[in-house]
Amino acid sequence: MKNIKNSLGNTAALCLVGFFFLISIDSIAQRHGGGGAHRGGGATQARPARPATQSRPAVNRPARTKRPGANGSGTKVTRPANSNSKIGGNTVTNNRNRNTNISGNTVNRNRNNVNINVNNSVHVRNNRNTVVRPGVRPYARPPYVYGGYRYRAYHPYYFHPYTPFYWGPVWHPWGFFAATLAVTAIVVSVESTQYHYDQGVWYTPTSGGYTAVPAPVGGTVNNIPSGAETVNTGTVNNYYYGGTYYEKDGSSYKVVPPTAGTVVDNLPEGGEEVTIGDVKYVKFGETYYQPVQVDGKNKYEVVDVEKE
Repeated sequence: MKNIKNSLGNTAALCLVGFFFLISIDSIAQRHGGGGAHRGGGATQARPARPATQSRPAVNRPARTKRPGANGSGTKVTRPANSNSKIGGNTVTNNRNRNTNISGNTVNRNRNNVNINVNNSVHVRNNRNTVVRPGVRPYARPPYVYGGYRYRAYHPYYFHPYTPFYWGPVWHPWGFFAATLAVTAIVVSVESTQYHYDQGVWYTPTSGGYTAVPAPVGGTVNNIPSGAETVNTGTVNNYYYGGTYYEKDGSSYKVVPPTAGTVVDNLPEGGEEVTIGDVKYVKFGETYYQPVQVDGKNKYEVVDVEKE
């Protein structure tokens, strides 16, 4: 009898536990979405299950590489200021002077250098300067003697580099080629040779045009450029322009040789800086100019050259 009571007690306990377990499950279902009767009176609908999580396919990305430098490393290499590049087999020089070599031709972009249409293949004889008229005053300074010649000048030697002077856009250096001349050009005949003169420049006809040449001694014109410089020869004044000396001859101007001792401010293109012993002169044909300084300014003096 005692065993029967114990069995009934255990059964009742199990039923009670099962009852509370069912109540708990129902409460949980209603709380998580199964409580349709409380919210709208409808049937309880179960929320669809989420699909299984899908992982993205693995992508093998290449490792990031550094930009190679000139030395094969990732270090940035600064290109030097002066560098050479190859373009079509021609060397292009990139430097701060902006000199570019393209197909073997050098283009000089330095603004201080002006060379326009100069025909370098034309050899101009500077025959107007082959004779120098002697100075009229005695020389107080002893001559510079070298190589069997005496070089006389009134002013002491003062070296400064030979820098050709540019007289403006209408003036052209010896050797300049022009296909045509301005309507202001005139024809001047000197010893059966015809020259063309225009605004201080003398030309001779050449193949396909005209070439600027030294002014012929004896050539006479009615006008010279307004920029001509008056220079003292010791007796009469000369008028100097573009390397040419003129003397007043009535109402005209005649081309004359330079006079020894004459001092000019500038020399044109076409001279040659030559070294005689310890002295440097600028030579035009057979005429020598000595660099001097007068009143603090660099100038040139025509030298009297005599054989010992």
